[in-house]
Amino acid sequence: MTKRVVLAYSGGLDTSVAVRWMIQEWGVEVVCVLVNVGQDIDSGESFDSIRERALAAGALDFVVVDARAEMAEEFCARAIAANARYEGKYPLVSALSRPVIVRHLVAQARKFNAQAVAHGCTGKGNDQVRFEVGTHALAPDLEVLAPARNWGMTRADSVDYAQKWDIPIGATKEKIYSIDENLWGRAIECGAIEDPWAEAPDEPYTLTRITATDPVELTLSFDRGVPTEIDGVAMELADLIATLNVRAGSTGFGRIDMVENRRVGIKSREVYECPAALALIGAHLELEDMVLERDVRHEKARLETRWAELVYDGMWFSPLKEALDAFVDETQRHVTGDVRLRFDAPGLMRVLGRRSPKALYDYGLATYDAADTFRHSDSEGFVRIYGLGVKTWAQRQGAKNSTPPGS
Repeated sequence: MTKRVVLAYSGGLDTSVAVRWMIQEWGVEVVCVLVNVGQDIDSGESFDSIRERALAAGALDFVVVDARAEMAEEFCARAIAANARYEGKYPLVSALSRPVIVRHLVAQARKFNAQAVAHGCTGKGNDQVRFEVGTHALAPDLEVLAPARNWGMTRADSVDYAQKWDIPIGATKEKIYSIDENLWGRAIECGAIEDPWAEAPDEPYTLTRITATDPVELTLSFDRGVPTEIDGVAMELADLIATLNVRAGSTGFGRIDMVENRRVGIKSREVYECPAALALIGAHLELEDMVLERDVRHEKARLETRWAELVYDGMWFSPLKEALDAFVDETQRHVTGDVRLRFDAPGLMRVLGRRSPKALYDYGLATYDAADTFRHSDSEGFVRIYGLGVKTWAQRQGAKNSTPPGS
């Protein structure tokens, strides 16, 4: 029986060539699956034209899965709750979409009775890890194929290969940038960006071009950690993210330029634009500061770093990630309220205010005016007991450390 493979298909050069190459070199049948996670397709393209390309390349079938709401509600929502930013900067744009795609690859593999899934990743990137580890977690019986790691072709070779087999590709042999996008943002690399000393060119940006003539002010509302409204207007999360990308991005807010550590051991200069992601995480953090007890907030901040690393490293479907999700879920029970934001060109965001019916902030305890309800006399004993250990150490052992230099 001929082996059947389900390919994560984008419609681009590499995955289109991969269809024909796997058929010719490995003698397999290929089903192409395009998972819509909010990516734009090229101008003048449609899913119908992409379908025609896949079939022209030799695909047995072509399937489109609309996973935009799923990605927003199950994946982006968890990233917001975890305040997820890899290495304190990157809000996991590509990393969040890969487990969504993997879930549907596996589902389609079962539907088509396939023995393997495939992706178009090279051997240098993070995505190969995410696709393969995710597949092994959900379907350890499925083989994972990576034709781009095997064929040894340059981009020019791939263009020639597509022309040889009459695959209708509009790509040229020169490609300045590599761009991956979804509803959570855009990841940009290659070209001049590969020089970490060079200023990132403005050309590839689309979400963060300054079009606003005035500052943008808005109020984000959250319910149990999930964004639900902008300026009092209820929205599905995918629509809220798209709206915020436009409004915040119009002031230039949302660009990230960083040198990050890939899972495969390479340092890579990456440029991202993700206005909604950064705004939502920033607002969510402000609301948590209002409602989370001190030790919970501090411990959560420590675990957020680990959560982001796991997702970046392709471990969305893993026992530690699930355990951390349970902790994060518990912390979100009271993260309900509103955060006021102001965006100013070029690319600035300020928090103007925050409020919550569950806030632990108490005006009477915080104020220094006549409404003060704090019992100042209690502090004397508290400070004495709190510092008793250090005082005892200083009296018995720490005299030399307390001597001023030069005395």
